[in-house]
Amino acid sequence: MIEPRLASGVVISAIKRMVEAEGDFATVLKKGDAVSGAILLIGQVRGANPQLYERYPALDGQTAWQRVDLKESSGAIVQNYWEKRCARDPDLWVFELDVASDARLDGLLTRMI
Repeated sequence: MIEPRLASGVVISAIKRMVEAEGDFATVLKKGDAVSGAILLIGQVRGANPQLYERYPALDGQTAWQRVDLKESSGAIVQNYWEKRCARDPDLWVFELDVASDARLDGLLTRMI
């Protein structure tokens, strides 16, 4: 049996509040479907070294953030990647986080819904 999940818009709002409560920056680059859109997250530390993450279901029914493996992760390459994804999936959300340290980004990813 499939467990119900939170709507994408609710997840985005919760993540944004959690990130900003810790003094970091979060912004929506592209809104997707409010109920069931997939979420692509761009995480970076102090505006550098952007990394892409996407939520995937695990075997236990939970979801986890997994890093999208790109050969390079410059800002232009990351932007090109998400723009192409949006062209294929108009329901996709693109969400950017800019945090103070790698440890804070890792901590956020493990606590996020």
